[in-house]
Amino acid sequence: MTEQAVDTDGVRLWYDAPEESRFLGRTRELKELRADIERAGLDTLAGRKAPRARVLLIAGRPGSGRTALAEELVRQVADGYPDGVLRARLSDPDGTPVPVEQTARELLTALERQAPAGAAEDDLTATFREALADRRVLLLLDDAADAEQVDALLPDTPDCLVVAVAEGPLTGIADVRPCTLGGLDTKSAVELLSRHTGSVRITVDPRAAESLAELCQGQPAALTLAGGWLAARPKATVADFAKQLRAEGDEGTPLHRVFRLAYASLPSPAARMLRLLSLAPAGLVDAHTASALAGCAVSGARTTLDDFVRLGLLHAVDSPLPQYEVPGCLYPLLKVLADHHDRPAELQLARARMLERAVRLLQACRAITETDSPQAAKKLLGMPSSLRFPHPRAAAEWLSLRRPALLAMARLAVADGELDTLARRLMAQLVRAMVAHFGTQAAAPDLYGIHRLVLDVAERRDLPREKAAALLNLADLDARTGRTAEALVRYRAALDAGREANDPYATGRAMESVGGAHLELGDYDRAADWFGRALTERLARGERADAARLYGRIATAHTYAGRYGEALRGWRAAIAGHRRTGDVPAHARALSELARVQEYAGHPEESLSTCQEAVEWARRAEDVRLQAALHLRLADTLERLGDPTAAHLHRRAAERMLGEEPGDELSEADPDPEPLEQDANACEIRSTSAED
Repeated sequence: MTEQAVDTDGVRLWYDAPEESRFLGRTRELKELRADIERAGLDTLAGRKAPRARVLLIAGRPGSGRTALAEELVRQVADGYPDGVLRARLSDPDGTPVPVEQTARELLTALERQAPAGAAEDDLTATFREALADRRVLLLLDDAADAEQVDALLPDTPDCLVVAVAEGPLTGIADVRPCTLGGLDTKSAVELLSRHTGSVRITVDPRAAESLAELCQGQPAALTLAGGWLAARPKATVADFAKQLRAEGDEGTPLHRVFRLAYASLPSPAARMLRLLSLAPAGLVDAHTASALAGCAVSGARTTLDDFVRLGLLHAVDSPLPQYEVPGCLYPLLKVLADHHDRPAELQLARARMLERAVRLLQACRAITETDSPQAAKKLLGMPSSLRFPHPRAAAEWLSLRRPALLAMARLAVADGELDTLARRLMAQLVRAMVAHFGTQAAAPDLYGIHRLVLDVAERRDLPREKAAALLNLADLDARTGRTAEALVRYRAALDAGREANDPYATGRAMESVGGAHLELGDYDRAADWFGRALTERLARGERADAARLYGRIATAHTYAGRYGEALRGWRAAIAGHRRTGDVPAHARALSELARVQEYAGHPEESLSTCQEAVEWARRAEDVRLQAALHLRLADTLERLGDPTAAHLHRRAAERMLGEEPGDELSEADPDPEPLEQDANACEIRSTSAED
C-alpha cells in the first residue's frame, strides 16, 4: 500500500497523484465561494469603499472537510494575492481558543515583523493590521471559535482576503455569507474510499461502496477511517465493513460509529497509546511524546504513530522531523476513551512521564551547545542515545520545530496545578535552551510568557524566591521594550518578594533596577537614592565589583541632574573600586566618564589629562572602540583649547581604529554612549533542582 498522509478533517490525500486530483468534490461550494469574492458588498452597493477585507466563511462540523475545502480555495485563488498566504489556527484540538495575542504574534513573525515582548493584544493586532496596510495577502483562519477572534485580525484594506473556517456562523462580522458543508456527493465519496482500498474492491461491489458512503453520510473523516480499516485488511470486502457499521446501530454520528470500529480493531497497547494522545499538548505529537505517554520504546512509538497515520487516526505534519497531529474531530472521542478506560492516577502518571521526557530532551538540547564544558559533556554521555543530539544545529532545529508543543506543554502543566515541580523544571530548562540557541532578544516574546507562568506557580505555591526572580525577569523585558512604568511596579514587587525570601541577590538586583527605572523616567533624585541603598547592601556583603559599578550609576544620576561635584566624587570612587578589583575594562570606562563630567563641569585641562589616562587603560583592556571614542573626545577638547594640529592627529588615530572594526561606527556628537547593561542571570529561573 502506498504510504500517505491523511487529513481526517478533510479529503486531502498526499499520493503520487497530480496536484489537481488530490481534492475531491465540492465543485458547487468552490464555485459559490469564488463568486462571493467578486460579489459587491453592502458598502459598495451603498456607494462607499469597503473599509476592511472581504471575509469568506466555510462552516461545518469537524470532520466535514471544511479545512480541506479552505485549503483548496486558497490554492485556486492564491495567484491573485502576490504578497502570499498567511495561515493561523484559532483553536487547539481540544477546542480551547488560542489567545488573539498569540495568533497575532505568530502572524507578525511570519511577516518578519518584530513584536515587542509582553505587548498588549490591542497593540499586536494594530501592528499586524498596519503591516498588511500596503500588502495584498490571503489570510486563512482555521477553526475559529468565535467572531471576536476573526474580527481582531481583519486587515483594514479591501485588497486582502480572509478565509475563515468555523463550526457555525460568525455573528457580528458584517457582510459574511457562510458556505455550510454537508456530505460529499456519492461519486466523490466512493472515489475517496477507492483511494484507500484500491479500485478492485469497489469495482466488484459498487453497490456496497455506495451503501457505505451513505452510511457515512458522505463525511470525509468517517470515510477516511473506513478506508483505513479496509486498507489494513486486504481480504475484507466493503460489504463486510458496511455490515459491521450497520450493527453499530444509530448511536452517535457516522464518525463516532466508524471510529468505534477502528478503535476496537486496534491491539491493546496501540489502543492505549491512541487514547493517551489526548494528553498531547496542542494535539502535537512526536515519537518521544508518544513513547513517554505510553511508557514504551521510542522506536516502537514511531512505528505505531505511522500505523495510525495509515489508518487515518492521525495527521502527518509536514516538517523536517517526524511530527503528527491529533485531528480535532477525533480529540473529544479520544478524551472520552481515556477518561473511561484509564484511572486518574494513570493519566497523571502519563503526564508526568511526558513532562520528564521533555525536561531531559531540553537538558540535552542545551548541553550540546556547551562544547567547552566537561560537565555538560559528561552529562550528555550519561544520557540514553535516543535523547542525545548529534550536533548543535540538530538540537536547534528540534527546538524550533517543537517550540509550539513545548510552550503548550508548559501552559497545560501550570493550568493542571498538580505537577508544579515538574512544570517548574520544564520551564527552567525551556528558558535555558531557548536562550542558548536563539538568544535572549530573539526569544524574548516566548520568555515573557514563560516567566508569567513561573509567576503563577510561585504565587500559587507561595514561593517568594521564585516570585522575585519571575518579577525581575518580567520587569527586565518590560524595561527593554519601553514599558518603564510597568517595569518599576514589578521591580518594587520583586524587592518585597526578595525581602520575604531573605534573598540578597534578588533584593540587591531589585534595588538597583528600581533606581535604573527612576533614572529612565527622569527622576534623578530617586534614582540616586535607590542606587545608594543598593550600594549599602553591596558594601555590607563585601561585593566590591558590584559596589564599584554602583558608584558609577550614582555618578550618572548626579550627572543627569547637573550635580557635577557629586558626580565627580562618584566616578573617582568607582575608579578606585575597579582598580582594587583589577577590572581593567571597567576602570578604563570609568575614567572616560570622569573625563566627560570634568568637561561638563568646565575643567577642560583636567578632562584632557584624564582622557589621556583613559586611553592608556583602554589600550590595556584591548577595547578598540573605547580607544577610538576617547581619541575623538580628545580631538574635540584640543580644538576647544586651540590646538587644531593635535586634534587632527587624534581624529586620524580614531579613524584608523574604526577602520579596523568593520561596521562599527561612532558618532562624534556622542562618542561614548552608555552601553545597555544586561545582567548575566537575566531570564534565569531560580529555585530549581541543582541537578538541572
